Amino acid sequence: MCPNLLLINDLRTAQRIVAKNPANRYPIPLDKITRRQDSMATTKKDQSHKPLVVIGLLGTTLDGGGGVQRWERWRPTVDLCRHDDLVIDRLELLHQEKFNKLGDTVTADIARCSPETQVRRHMVEFANPWDFQEVYGTLLDFARAYRFDPDKEDYLVHITTGTHVSQICLFLLTEARWLPARLLQTAPPGGHRPSTPGTHAIIDLDLSQYDRIASRFMQQTTESVSFLKSGIDTKSAAFNALIGRIERVAGASKAPILLIGPTGAGKSQLARRIYELKKTRRQVLGAFVEVNCATLRGDAAMSTLFGHVKGAFTGAVSARPGLLRAADKGMLFLDEIGELGADEQAMLLRAVEEKRFLPVGADGEAASDFQLLAGTNCDLQRAVIDGRFREDLFARINLWTFNLPGLKDRREDLEPNIEYELAQFARNHGTKVTFNKEARAKFLAFAQSPEALWRRNFRDLNASISRMATLAVAAGGARIGLEDVNAEIAALAASWQDISGAPQGELPEAVAAKAGELDVFDRVQLAEVVRVCQAASTISDAGRTLFAASRKTKKAPNDADRLRKYLARFSLTFDDLR
Repeated sequence: MCPNLLLINDLRTAQRIVAKNPANRYPIPLDKITRRQDSMATTKKDQSHKPLVVIGLLGTTLDGGGGVQRWERWRPTVDLCRHDDLVIDRLELLHQEKFNKLGDTVTADIARCSPETQVRRHMVEFANPWDFQEVYGTLLDFARAYRFDPDKEDYLVHITTGTHVSQICLFLLTEARWLPARLLQTAPPGGHRPSTPGTHAIIDLDLSQYDRIASRFMQQTTESVSFLKSGIDTKSAAFNALIGRIERVAGASKAPILLIGPTGAGKSQLARRIYELKKTRRQVLGAFVEVNCATLRGDAAMSTLFGHVKGAFTGAVSARPGLLRAADKGMLFLDEIGELGADEQAMLLRAVEEKRFLPVGADGEAASDFQLLAGTNCDLQRAVIDGRFREDLFARINLWTFNLPGLKDRREDLEPNIEYELAQFARNHGTKVTFNKEARAKFLAFAQSPEALWRRNFRDLNASISRMATLAVAAGGARIGLEDVNAEIAALAASWQDISGAPQGELPEAVAAKAGELDVFDRVQLAEVVRVCQAASTISDAGRTLFAASRKTKKAPNDADRLRKYLARFSLTFDDLR
């Protein structure tokens, strides 16, 4: 039995009670409903929150129905306005003109159950509501024309109604911020209870709002960066930042990647790691194909890269698909790309841009959809100026360029890399080898000192650890001792001396020839400058070492300029000494 008098805090609740009983089974006359005088309810003008605006499509099926029976079913657009914890100030209702009658009914029903909600209707026409391009374009036109004011209003986009295509389009427009809003998803109430409002959930596409998601994303990024570094706990801030950037680019782009660095800096290993990372993310499906372009010469270069047909030239007794086709759907790593000939460069440019090329001797083109990774230890810009490398190809592969430093420029990373090499030796030989305390301290001190040139970078380090570990095992133990370290330091110094063409502290022959005839005094001084420059990563670092004492007396020391002027006296530059 219905009470004669109902004390409530909000007139909206009373309206909803009427709406919940459309057939007037339990009639509650509005003139019998009064507001409590001591209510804490406030008017909309007094509310501090911003008005809430919902944008949604009219559901031609879910929102349909006529007569009193329509109140016996869940209608998502009408149900939006029946939630006490979701006060909608304005509803922007989108529908086609042919559904005007249904729009009138829904608008009237919203006015009945939520009189404070303003309904504004917009005509959007879809010739085919399942045509993605048409639906997206139409909804984009609406979004671009709508005058959003996020500073004064909050926006929700209702994605429960409409075709699946329109729901996807609304999601994409919201994600791209054409609709500066959060998503609103609604669902019917459990059981057959039409008088009870359904459920709703608000989804914010700003993932930074979700601690657990942000945490998982950061963890995945950390794991990916560690993977690219082969699990080595590197300490160099610059190198770590570089690998972090490579991880971001590798996951988001299919454009060519150019790795620049000295021989032995790890370009090939990093390229394979990039491929393996993308493969685990299912961003590539094909194989990893690697070739050192310095090994490609003459007619064999075109055949190796682009393939040939049977009989294309003398000795072509069978067809060859070529490396580009082998890398289809995968990655092609061209190490020392600066060594490619002019014809190969021209063909490669077209293959990168159009994914098509002409095999040697073929009448028709072949296709391959691959991502290009390129490596080089030379200055490609200088090669372009000198006419040895195509400018258009360089422009195409220079979108994402990363300079890998040599080992001597990452001396703080020597310790973890030594541990990595020891672990690799144990994995390959089945024997774990370690340093004794004294031997470890001495080798590490030498490795991090300016005397260690590491000319071949990680190849030098790998060979050094392998030699010492092998000798330790051969001696019947598994510990590298001081004697082994002393012998290895001498061997490394000798090998670097052989490369330079002169003992440490003397001028390399090529530099001496360029410097001209020198007095003994100048020759000895310049030899020390050369030694410091070769051990330094930048001209500024070399200058700080050479002028460590005198720079303290200067208010604004410019070590790089001072060193540059000194070298100019001998017609030398810092790059000459590198």
